[in-house]
Amino acid sequence: MYQDKTLVCKDCGKEFGFSAREQEFFASKGYENEPGRCPACRSARRGRERTGRRVARSEDREMFQAVCARCGAQTTVPFKPRPDRPVYCRDCYQSNRAK
Repeated sequence: MYQDKTLVCKDCGKEFGFSAREQEFFASKGYENEPGRCPACRSARRGRERTGRRVARSEDREMFQAVCARCGAQTTVPFKPRPDRPVYCRDCYQSNRAK
C-alpha cells in the first residue's frame, strides 16, 4: 500500500508532495525511481529542453535566398532552390496549402 511522502527537489531544495496516487501511477508505468524534481522545476526543465532543441535546429540549418514565384517577394528557405521548381514565401505557401 502506498502512503503520501514528502520529497526534496534536487534543483531548488524545496519540499514537495508525492501522493499515494502518484506513486501508484509511477508503479503502473514501471517507473522505479521517485521524482527528483518538484512539479515547478520539472516544468521549467521541460520548457528549457524544448526551446533548446528548437533553437539548435534553426541555428544549424543553412538558409537560401529565393524569389517567391507567386508574389515576387524576397524570401529565405531551408533548401537549395531548383530552377525547375517554384519557391514560395511563407504567406503564399500557406495560402496554396490551404486550398
